[in-house]
Amino acid sequence: MGYIGNRPADSYTSFAVQHFTTSATTTYSLDNPVANENEIALFINNVRQEPGSSYAYTASGTTLTLSTATSASDTMYCVFIGKAVQTVTPASGSVTNDMLAGSIANAKLANSSITLNGSAVSLGGSATTATTNGITSAEHWRLTTSFTGNADPLTNLERADNTKSGSVGTSITVSSGVFTLPTGIWKIEFVPLIYGAAGNDAQVNCQINVDETNNGTFTDYATGLINLVSGSWTTGYISIMLDVTDSNVKVRFSIVGNSGEVGGSSTATFTHMNFIRLGDT
Repeated sequence: MGYIGNRPADSYTSFAVQHFTTSATTTYSLDNPVANENEIALFINNVRQEPGSSYAYTASGTTLTLSTATSASDTMYCVFIGKAVQTVTPASGSVTNDMLAGSIANAKLANSSITLNGSAVSLGGSATTATTNGITSAEHWRLTTSFTGNADPLTNLERADNTKSGSVGTSITVSSGVFTLPTGIWKIEFVPLIYGAAGNDAQVNCQINVDETNNGTFTDYATGLINLVSGSWTTGYISIMLDVTDSNVKVRFSIVGNSGEVGGSSTATFTHMNFIRLGDT
């Protein structure tokens, strides 16, 4: 048979049933209102009764009236013919995003997982621990004192602590200028501020060094050469992407071949380093 519009969904229909506690009376209350007696099928002692004022019963609203009183030993129930209870099950794959209204309850997602940007995300925990990928740490460090000459590595470092300085997590530690980072894929930036003293052109080599196995041997992962004329300031920039697989991976920053002044301050950011954890290793 053809249809105009969407094809009706398959459905399963049942009928509401009410069982009565009988007594020596002709009047009972219905659980569901009806227009008249023809909207219910009444059974007394499992025998269907004929509806109508001249027959076994009448009904209107929630009042059921029998033509003959029942006794306490009778059994009686009715089926609400006019009130079908219908359950419609959508066809597989037929529910789209546009058909969803509101949010999905947390209880429906607990102790399960979804895939977000290609990575599994557990939803069984609290909101602060559910994310297993993405930026969970971002810190801004700086040199606290200026110096001239070489520094291999830079020390006198601190997290930027101005009133509005922000960070995500505080998971990075430093000892004698050597940084230890939690596991993950990190973007590391080194931004030195250099001054060429009057009468002397300056040349500065800035480096990001990595010890891959905590054996004390550092490799230059990034190098930047800064040249500037005397009496001027300039800012350099180098960066790396580093896969920190365990706590044996160490990072430090160096200034070598320095014939200028490297700017530092504990109240403002001059020479500084940024650490941004981009995701899981």
